[in-house]
Amino acid sequence: MFGLDLAALAKVQLHCHLEGTVRPETFRALAAKYGVDLGERADPARTYAFSTFREFLLLFAKVTETLRAPEDYARIAHDYVVDAAEQGVVYAEVFISPSVWTYFHRDLDVRATVEAIRAALDEAGAPLGVEVALIADLTRNFGVEKAEGTARLAVGLRDLGVIAVGLGGDEANFPPELYERAYAIARDGGLHGVVHAGEAAGAVSVRSAIEVLGAERIGHGVRSVEDPAVVALLAERGIPLEICPTSNRLTGAAPADAAHPLGALDAAGCMVTIDADDPALFGTTLLDEYRFVADTFGEDALLRFARNAIDASFAPAETKRRLHERFERSRAAATAVSR
Repeated sequence: MFGLDLAALAKVQLHCHLEGTVRPETFRALAAKYGVDLGERADPARTYAFSTFREFLLLFAKVTETLRAPEDYARIAHDYVVDAAEQGVVYAEVFISPSVWTYFHRDLDVRATVEAIRAALDEAGAPLGVEVALIADLTRNFGVEKAEGTARLAVGLRDLGVIAVGLGGDEANFPPELYERAYAIARDGGLHGVVHAGEAAGAVSVRSAIEVLGAERIGHGVRSVEDPAVVALLAERGIPLEICPTSNRLTGAAPADAAHPLGALDAAGCMVTIDADDPALFGTTLLDEYRFVADTFGEDALLRFARNAIDASFAPAETKRRLHERFERSRAAATAVSR
């Protein structure tokens, strides 16, 4: 039993891919609608099964293959807000992957799709008290030219709540150095920059993300522990780590038979936040991740990480102040309920 009612905490979510939140039944329904052969994934028991990081990336691609029209994205955006609200999320910065969308569906109107997402997020979020900003992922796999084009596209979507760019995909084969100009385009256009690093590749990837791309946050970063100098760099510069424990185990970024690296990173002075990455695909929720952290590292650590997420967000200062106040009220209520 936990001392706190963790479900009652007002949470900030910083590392969640919209395409990775698609409910399995929605995935199967969309596949049937568009005639996409799922093979063994048509079996509800196997829909989101994978055994390697590469298989996971292919699964993510297959999910995106079934999302073919703005109304499909509006559907999953609505569902995301409903599910997030159930986990206690009040503010989120969610990744979208326009370059993956257009790889599968060249005629998809990206702006119309983001408009549909924005409308669904706002319509569902207003009554539930959930505010969502968007991060456009450049997606390494499609190369430098495509990433630079997506960065320009993202700048043009600021009016729809796109506040940053990210860099997901095949980290091991597409290092950060390739995307220096793409990040410069985004930064010059007024966008923040986060980078997936230290997940499929080691600590050197984290260093490059910081020193070459100017990353303001690191997605995952757990393999930073392989180089104490990189850990020290993260701590010294106060660069937040968006750590997703279940994802890290399932993709092999963190060993399954040893303590999760987030404890060592926290002890070294790094700014840790907790998240769920692709919750539907990984069979988890943000609340599940909070429970794991509270059980493994203690409630004091969990509360610190939850406050870190507010500070690490790209929300305006006034919004952060409001989120801190809401969090403290929820913490007090969660403590009272647990007594």
